[in-house]
Amino acid sequence: MELKNMTRSGLVIFNSKAQTKAQVLDELVSALDKEGVLSSAKDFMEAVIKREEISATGLERGLAIPHGKSASVKQAMFAVARLEQPISDWESIDPSNQVQLVFLLAIPEAEAGSTHLKVLSELSTRLMDEKYMDRLMAANSPEAFLEALDQTDEAAPETEQQFTKTVVAITACAAGIAHTYMAAEALEKAGRELGVRVLVEKQGANGLEDEHSRQAIQEADAVIFATDIAPKGKERFAGKPYVQTRVAEPLKRGKEMIHKALENPDGVIDGQVDSSAAAQTPESNGFFKDMVQAVMTGISYMIPVIVAAGIMVGLAKLGAMPFGLVNEISDPKYANHANDFYVILHYLDQYGAMIFKFMYPVFAAFVAYSLADRTGLVAGFIGGAFAGGLHFTFWNNPDGVPSGFFGALILGLAAGYIARFLNKKIKLNKNFQAMKPMFIIPAVSVLSIFLLNYFVVDPVFGGLNVLLRGWIESAQGSGQVVLASIIAAATAFDLGGPINKAAGAIAIGLAADHVYPLTARVLAIVIPPIGLGLATVIDKYVVGRRVFEQDLRVAGNTSLVLGFIAISEGAIPFMLRNPVITIPINILGAIIGSSTAVLLGAVQWFPLPAVWGWPLVENLWAYLIGLVVGAAFIAFANIFIRFALLKRKERA
Repeated sequence: MELKNMTRSGLVIFNSKAQTKAQVLDELVSALDKEGVLSSAKDFMEAVIKREEISATGLERGLAIPHGKSASVKQAMFAVARLEQPISDWESIDPSNQVQLVFLLAIPEAEAGSTHLKVLSELSTRLMDEKYMDRLMAANSPEAFLEALDQTDEAAPETEQQFTKTVVAITACAAGIAHTYMAAEALEKAGRELGVRVLVEKQGANGLEDEHSRQAIQEADAVIFATDIAPKGKERFAGKPYVQTRVAEPLKRGKEMIHKALENPDGVIDGQVDSSAAAQTPESNGFFKDMVQAVMTGISYMIPVIVAAGIMVGLAKLGAMPFGLVNEISDPKYANHANDFYVILHYLDQYGAMIFKFMYPVFAAFVAYSLADRTGLVAGFIGGAFAGGLHFTFWNNPDGVPSGFFGALILGLAAGYIARFLNKKIKLNKNFQAMKPMFIIPAVSVLSIFLLNYFVVDPVFGGLNVLLRGWIESAQGSGQVVLASIIAAATAFDLGGPINKAAGAIAIGLAADHVYPLTARVLAIVIPPIGLGLATVIDKYVVGRRVFEQDLRVAGNTSLVLGFIAISEGAIPFMLRNPVITIPINILGAIIGSSTAVLLGAVQWFPLPAVWGWPLVENLWAYLIGLVVGAAFIAFANIFIRFALLKRKERA
């Protein structure tokens, strides 16, 4: 396939008067949209901007290749702008780069391994040739430019070159297109000039290309990892000296990277490799960004657990609803009921409840995994189990109240950092190397998690939960709105965690004694997940630019659905991603919504917070007003604050 078939004359803009990167991108995205390449220009622009935040797309010799991968791209294409005046402040690997020729690559999110992507990869490689670039710049019309795209110099017959050293490399960028292939070409070219055999495996949008053979790895004298993401299969190179750098570095320092790998490497790859090594090299993102990346990894693995558990519980309750057993189906008596359908629903409900118990262990395990790869999994999982309540009662936490989300976060991070430290610092003879990942690291890290949980996490956060329970009990004599606010705040605080459960136990006890209805409790269960789900819907269809990441927008749909069937855990991904914003807004929204309903006269005595409990509510109209008010507050407060933070970040 010819490159000119991947663009059109309407996508080639000559003598563009754009003076800033934003203007160029807007002009090119508009051209793609006008030519019918995009289903949503706004969504694609967001993908391009998000890619710009990862690393520089300006290169050298006046070239920039921004790109975006999005579901809004109908077919892989590229648009080109040749500028009248070069742009000097486009972030480039060459600080002196004056950008004058811009290729914007549009890649469908679902398209991998296709001919289209291979052609776009070919474009990235060709642009490394100075003569090819000169022909593109000399074209005097869009039609001449299209013809020049496929004019390449005939390759000279290759002579047998003698190599004294061999270096294997992996290149990978976030989008898996331009930088992946350009870095590979730059390393191979630098190797030929130095007389060093360089073999490059590309880990891009097409998957693994030119995968290294076992023989090539054995013969290699060093390894170069030029990646912006964690390289796959890094353990294959155990025992080899290596250099870790960003994917753009070989484009300006290819020879230097090869020399460094052979003469002054960053270290030797251990048998158990830290999969987040790209963030721990001399060009590390820093402690805080490492931590954020770890938490995001934990969230991404935890979301399927929440969704699976919510679906199982929801199916059980929906099946029990026609029989009036929504709140009773979890009773053990239905495990041996004469009606087999009731038995299935009971165990389905219990199955969902069991899956929920793995939420914190999975979260903490993969937080640790992000920091220390497989060596952190065991200690992280056990730390999450402690935080979720799967533990015995300690002397300094006699009530046995678990530490919940904050415990899982602290123990998961601790497990990862401890395992990573041990993996780096412990040096053993190669004959005993297997003892480190199989015996030493698990034993020391698990013992460390036990001691940390025993002396700090469990007594502090478990004790804090006990104090909060006592605080709630002490407020029973206060006025209706005050008590409603306390119960709502505690219910919304940790979304099904120990504080939520403490508030529930007290609220249900008060309702059983007919002292105080459950109105505030049942509303505070559903308001946060519905409000956060509503925020993602408004963000998608109303706001001018997205304030939620793609995975949170997906989680928002789940949160909205689960909220209506009273599963507040659907909102946990939002809380974990940014607790400083989410938790206070959840609490305020629950208080505002619950207090509004109580003041208007809504009364709910039964512990049925979902839609099937609405027929049991006295003054349902007041209940629904409170629900709408609370959810709307959470939705708009999240959008406003997150948008303000984005603008502030852009100005900075």
